Amino acid sequence: MLIVGNGKLITRDDRVPFIENGAVGIEGTKIACVGTTEEIREKYKGAEYIDARGGVIMPAFINTHEHIYSAMARGLSIKGYSPKGFLDILDGQWWTIDRHLTLEQTKYSAMDTMISCIRSGVTTIFDHHASFGNIKGSLFAIEEAAKELGVRACLCYEVSDRDGMEKARESVMENKEFIRYALKDDSGMIAGMMGMHAQFTISDATMELAAANKPAEAGYHIHVAEGIEDLHHCLKKYGKRIVDRLMDHNILGEKTLLGHCIYVNGHEMDLIQDTNTMVVHNPESNMGNACGCPPAMELVRRGIVTGLGTDGYTHDMTESYKVANVLHKHHLCDANAAWAEVPRMLFENNREIAGRYFKAPLGILKEGAAADVIVVDYDPPTHMDETNVNGHILFGMTGRDVVTTIGNGKILMKDREVKVADTARVMARCREESAKLWKSING
Repeated sequence: MLIVGNGKLITRDDRVPFIENGAVGIEGTKIACVGTTEEIREKYKGAEYIDARGGVIMPAFINTHEHIYSAMARGLSIKGYSPKGFLDILDGQWWTIDRHLTLEQTKYSAMDTMISCIRSGVTTIFDHHASFGNIKGSLFAIEEAAKELGVRACLCYEVSDRDGMEKARESVMENKEFIRYALKDDSGMIAGMMGMHAQFTISDATMELAAANKPAEAGYHIHVAEGIEDLHHCLKKYGKRIVDRLMDHNILGEKTLLGHCIYVNGHEMDLIQDTNTMVVHNPESNMGNACGCPPAMELVRRGIVTGLGTDGYTHDMTESYKVANVLHKHHLCDANAAWAEVPRMLFENNREIAGRYFKAPLGILKEGAAADVIVVDYDPPTHMDETNVNGHILFGMTGRDVVTTIGNGKILMKDREVKVADTARVMARCREESAKLWKSING
């Protein structure tokens, strides 16, 4: 038995949302109980105890759209790279990187990303991977890192025709093999999806190949209308909007996750809603790539399950929370926008998205839920209770305030020391592998 106590407890459970001096009891991989520190310690005398020291105890974060393969881009300068728009960014930087990644570099990209996640209090990620120089085995390399570090991961490979039909086929088969592998796993820590890049790089034939090889238990994870060019391509080539094309190929559905959805209209939102398809918003990436601002507030108001992700831009979900909050206020010229919608994305919808792939309840501290718990070093200067916890998180916390991270009942980080890896050794290997990658790109 492990107890985390002596902190302001945010449970995300409507029955007991907040306990001033609260504690969580953990038995194995599950939450056994929540209550006051006094009653939990009295009930389980002799249990291992983590003292939150008056900080905040809360559920670990979930990131519903990551890009592990981008980890070694930090500081990279590519010869001749001078993008004039979103397509130039994709081809000149991201596709250039993924064409050169080795399996070892993929694994260490995952190690770096997941260590950063642990440090920011994120224990569950939905990753969308690409490494067209080395496709086969790439998802298993990421899973190896996830297993080593104790991070829960739903993985997929980015199917695309951009490097030819043979690689498109190999990508489909990597997804198929990993999904089947994940379905047999009983750890509750891995899941698989049929990944797709975006419709403008995927032919009808490849969509049909993906459908023919996708196990029924999994859905798709695909970028949708991230750039206006994607929409223009679909209208010109197929005479229809993107979500209509996905509907025609039976891609929509309750297990499918659509990334971005910047250029979607009301009709497309109706299709997304009617098929119970999920969406994930990635505010910093959309702004950084100058792609535009999606109608995320409208998606949430319609009841579409819209989560919050980072697109690999950061691994800190509190950072994405802050950016999404100001982005939509600025975009809509409405100071009242996003107060309710963004925390709903992060704390409710991300939990629901995860629940469609993982059996144990995530993002909540209650009996029977997965034991994913974080402690945040935050001493509020004002009153804190269940009515204003989101305001405290938004304006008072960052990922760097996380001091302890527990994933599936395992202590991944305690007092800011990562317990599941020799981080100095891992970072040294990351620098070694990134140097090789940069050299292979620039010669």
